[in-house]
Amino acid sequence: MSATRVYSQSQKLINLAKQYIPGGVNSPVRSFNGVGGTPVFFSHAKGAYLYDEDGNEYLDYVGSWGPMILGHQHPEVISALHTAIDKALSFGAPTKLEVDIAQKICTLMPSIEMVRMQNSGTEATMTAIRLARGYTGRNLLIKFEGCYHGHSDSLLIKAGSGALTFGQTSSAGVPEELAKHTLCLPYNDINALSEAFAKHGAEIAGVIIEPVAGNMGCVPPVPGFLQTLRDLCTQHRAVLIFDEVMTGFRVDLGGAQAYYDIQPDLTTLGKVIGGGMPVGALGGKKEIMSYLAPLGPVYQAGTLSGNPIAMTAGLTTLKQVTQPNFYQNLKTTTQALAEGLLSAAERTHTPLQVYHVPGMVSLFFSDKAIRNLDDVKASNTEKFNAFFHGMLNKGIYLPPSAYETWFVSCMHTEAEIQKTLAIVEQVFKDIG
Repeated sequence: MSATRVYSQSQKLINLAKQYIPGGVNSPVRSFNGVGGTPVFFSHAKGAYLYDEDGNEYLDYVGSWGPMILGHQHPEVISALHTAIDKALSFGAPTKLEVDIAQKICTLMPSIEMVRMQNSGTEATMTAIRLARGYTGRNLLIKFEGCYHGHSDSLLIKAGSGALTFGQTSSAGVPEELAKHTLCLPYNDINALSEAFAKHGAEIAGVIIEPVAGNMGCVPPVPGFLQTLRDLCTQHRAVLIFDEVMTGFRVDLGGAQAYYDIQPDLTTLGKVIGGGMPVGALGGKKEIMSYLAPLGPVYQAGTLSGNPIAMTAGLTTLKQVTQPNFYQNLKTTTQALAEGLLSAAERTHTPLQVYHVPGMVSLFFSDKAIRNLDDVKASNTEKFNAFFHGMLNKGIYLPPSAYETWFVSCMHTEAEIQKTLAIVEQVFKDIG
């Protein structure tokens, strides 16, 4: 068994950070509150590997929470960024790069006829909700338990006491009056969805959903769920919003909407289209997108929207993922990891559920199938925490939460997968 790793620099840094940054981190999941222990402070990365301030090496399954589909420091991306930086960091004015990436996105995702570049996934989903309401003249929004769409007020809503009750705020600072405009339904529940439209169809401005849930772990849609959603939105003239900040250009060249052959009215994007730089985008039907200022009455703006550095990283990344067999190779790698996790569980008699789509995979310590947030919460999170630290100590960096997706990049070769699986099996044995 390997010796316990030393995290002395990370411990010093988190102690210092807590004096100046709330909780010592700039995003809550980085705090390790879900798993315990000291958050790791990283200094550099290359390919599929990370290196911390103490000099420890890790095989990375976080990938900056999704953007690094090419791995870290991809030479084409880095070269393009050096060229862009020599020209300018930002103009606050139109550039050809914005047109190039917009054209690329519209070509690769047929449901997107126009696109507005923004600075984050949160900004994109916030704008999508505002646009759906402005376009329909309605106020009611449907979202799903376990799907995270950023931290704007309209979306920090948890379910009420029943499937058809209005939501409750899940964060201080969000007015209860705002929650009254949101219905929060169980993910993958076709009956609850149908009932909601039967009762409120004329009031519903839009429905926002992760077509593959990625913020309660990777939970794919059950057969018929997305199609029912599409049909109900069409029937009741509600705007269907696919939040593909995570899945866009990750699970398929055309995103989850291509993978499942369902076209939404609006799509939010982020992560991969920025290649590791801060970025977001909202795209969709021209008729709806034309309601955005300066063409229409729905206002949205951003000082750094479409800045040349983010556009360069994103456009270069999109050029790489369009290479032949890119997604087939990613699918093969992800499937090998998922099947290997199940095999290791079987050999060690570990109750385990594993779900995956290309580029995304999650495990749950449970003997019950996972379909929604209640199922996820019923899994053994204490065992996950022990598993996380066992893997971390052996050089595998996983998301520090039982409720987050692992991300696979094109730099995860067969050797990396086999290395991971060998350690997984050992850790399964260690934690019992």
